[in-house]
Amino acid sequence: MIKVHNKVLNRTVEVGRIIAKIEGEKPGPTVVFFGGIHGNENTGLLALHQVGEELSPIRANIKGNIYAISGNLCALEKGTRFCAEDLNRIWTSDAIKDLQNGFDNQLINEKKEQYEIYKTIHDIIEEEEGPFYFMDLHTTSSESIPFVIVNDSLLNRRFAEQFPVPMILGVEEYLEGPILSYINEMGYVSFGYEAGQHDDPAAFQNQLAFIYLSLAFAGSVDKELIEYYHYYEQLAKTSATSRDIFEISFRFEIKDGQEFQMKPGFVNFQKVKKGQEMATLSGKTILASNSGRVFMPLYQNQGKEGFFEIKKVHPFFLRLSAVLRKTKLAHLLPFLPGIRWKSAEHDAMVVNLNVARFLAKPFLHLLGYRSKHLDKNHLVIKNREAASKADEYQTEWNK
Repeated sequence: MIKVHNKVLNRTVEVGRIIAKIEGEKPGPTVVFFGGIHGNENTGLLALHQVGEELSPIRANIKGNIYAISGNLCALEKGTRFCAEDLNRIWTSDAIKDLQNGFDNQLINEKKEQYEIYKTIHDIIEEEEGPFYFMDLHTTSSESIPFVIVNDSLLNRRFAEQFPVPMILGVEEYLEGPILSYINEMGYVSFGYEAGQHDDPAAFQNQLAFIYLSLAFAGSVDKELIEYYHYYEQLAKTSATSRDIFEISFRFEIKDGQEFQMKPGFVNFQKVKKGQEMATLSGKTILASNSGRVFMPLYQNQGKEGFFEIKKVHPFFLRLSAVLRKTKLAHLLPFLPGIRWKSAEHDAMVVNLNVARFLAKPFLHLLGYRSKHLDKNHLVIKNREAASKADEYQTEWNK
């Protein structure tokens, strides 16, 4: 057990790996929240602690099971983003293979945290009934309205679009190793929620609103059991763009040893022009690569992402992508010149950009593929929908 203190709220709670576990007395989904994956973002953890206390006395009215899991206990105790490495960047395929080989008593810092969380996740999946929902609660270093950040599967998109906050798609193409990308590749609904700036007192209330709305949307609690309309309105009024959907188009990466300094005054979703001064990197001026909006500008000491650029997605293309992903069109890709399967498992393809020049990212996104550069001439593309356990959710959502 550790003590976690939030100086803005002047509140301290004592938590272990499991913040709360609420076993409902009626059948229903299993909803899992993570709080404090980054140790300097503890408002979600405090909100989960409070919700656990509020819901425990009324478990007779709760459907299914609710879990609240602590993230980086090492960093939470110190109040830092991480201790040795970012816990939300190490859930790679190689790291998962290491975890599957069993626990090493020599594991320390984030590797130990990762193993304990990995074991907790899989214990829940093995012991509980689905459908499963996983939500990761965060705050930002810059001033921000609340938003959800989503791996772009149709399953994720359908659930996340119920929240009256902006949605950000495509993070899986730019970040290696987030915990929710790992869970999403197992086929479950999983996405992140950013409640506002670290030191904004409103972030705590936004966390509470998101948690309760998540439980209502998943079917864990009836709307009449909570202050549903209050929470919905609370989030809806935070932004005039509450129903807008954006896609990440650029990530500025900070490499080891580089000194990054964001120019002061940038806030999340702020419009920027191509060529506008954004930051300095080891004394060199960094300019915006395109006109659009700045996303997640870095105003803290730790972190590998200086900022992102995002662009708005027209609803027509979202509807078109949903139609195309349900067709067999994507199955024809390996028959086209310059495209081959990456492995015998047929879970990914390699695209030779010198041959398949026609295969632009927007087209791949419509078909449901995410892409990453293998080298300057090749892309690796993977189907976002391949692992989706959509059938497990349709029964619940169609009730």
